[in-house]
Amino acid sequence: MNARSPRPTALSEEELRHPRSQAAFRRTKWLAGSYLGISVLTLVAIVALRNDTAMVNDAVWVRGTIVVASALLTYAFAVRVARGSRGAYRRLRIVSAVMIVAIAAIIALPGTFPIWLKAEQGVCGLALIGVAVLVNGKQLRSLFAARRLG
Repeated sequence: MNARSPRPTALSEEELRHPRSQAAFRRTKWLAGSYLGISVLTLVAIVALRNDTAMVNDAVWVRGTIVVASALLTYAFAVRVARGSRGAYRRLRIVSAVMIVAIAAIIALPGTFPIWLKAEQGVCGLALIGVAVLVNGKQLRSLFAARRLG
């Protein structure tokens, strides 16, 4: 037997336009956008400081690039979540949690990263904690709970 479970129903306009949903979407996009903005500014600083090996080493280049890529994904997911995408909601929950753990590891690692990058990562971590709280909060969890057809 190849019985597939029915796909979840799409979110209604009413659910998406609910004031609490709209507020959660707005905050999530703002926090994800802040994470993206800080990450891009950090990459600009890395480029500007590239000749100072005490401030910018190979690990900083790699981390800075990875953070910008993850911030772009995070923001794109947040925008799609606000449009009602269940897949983007799942991805946003995962990427925000994974990046929080990665940031905690960066901050805890002795010596590899300069203090300025650890401070920047702390600020990014705070923005991502806000995203994680919102996407795992009651409003969005109940909104995106899988309702089955049939």
